[in-house]
Amino acid sequence: MKMRKLGRSELLVSPICFGGNVFGWTTNEAESFRLLDRFASEGFNFIDTADVYSVWAPGHEGGESETVIGNWLARSGKRNQVVLATKVGMEMAPNRKGLSEAHIRRSVEASLQRLRTDRIDLYQSHKDDADTPLEETLGTYDVLIKEGKVRAIGASNYDVTRLRSALDTSAKHRLPRYESLQPHYNLVERSGYEDGLEALCSAEGIGVITYFSLAAGFLTGKYRSEADLSQSTRGAGLKKYLTDHGKAVLKALDDVSARHGVKPGQVAIAWLMARPSITAPIASATSLQQLDELLAAARLQLSREDIEVLDKASA
Repeated sequence: MKMRKLGRSELLVSPICFGGNVFGWTTNEAESFRLLDRFASEGFNFIDTADVYSVWAPGHEGGESETVIGNWLARSGKRNQVVLATKVGMEMAPNRKGLSEAHIRRSVEASLQRLRTDRIDLYQSHKDDADTPLEETLGTYDVLIKEGKVRAIGASNYDVTRLRSALDTSAKHRLPRYESLQPHYNLVERSGYEDGLEALCSAEGIGVITYFSLAAGFLTGKYRSEADLSQSTRGAGLKKYLTDHGKAVLKALDDVSARHGVKPGQVAIAWLMARPSITAPIASATSLQQLDELLAAARLQLSREDIEVLDKASA
């Protein structure tokens, strides 16, 4: 498998990243281990999680996903074969959030302990913290990199103005820069990334790892009417996609997937992989069947005509 360079860092990652939000939440530890084993055995190496996963679930306090991944790394012995990404900054508790030096220092130690490792390959600011100076956040990351606890840093959910400010701050103060951006981007929600962020990332050589790559499952084609929304707990949140635009995207996915003999979701992932500015789409799976379908998308080569059909329907 051809790996891709993440930004200007030394990290080489697989063209699909396994989203770890499901580990310890909708997928128990035993099943998570099976999924991670399959992911690694197929030659993929990029795993993304966050300290806050899955604080929203009843009885959870955050850190559940990191704990599962850490237990798998300890059992499998595959730490050196994995590019491990996690995040900091989302609210874990009322007094545990943001990107201050104190919170990052506490959080990185907790993540390292849960992940059962001595280093985090990609440590990401989960969302912007306007109350903390960029110099403080980036300066803290600089110390962590020098201590060997972090290899590279990334940003998630930053708008173009703040990402540009962060890059300028890094250059001015000779601090580490964000080597990756994790934006919300998929075939039915393109504008947030394409209106400025994409051009900045391309110009600055920033790696891009997209989340909600399948629009919470809508792009699999499973949800085509309001009656379909009851099929899962997240179905209610997909009603917003049941518009003429959303249905046109599904029609284009159907046409392209039929031409290749694959599933619509695989085409949606392949479209992201084919976009020059994208390093690796992030996607989750809760069963081996789902994972195998997802990984097969890495081998799907879309033609120029395929991409034009999808671009036109989703514009």
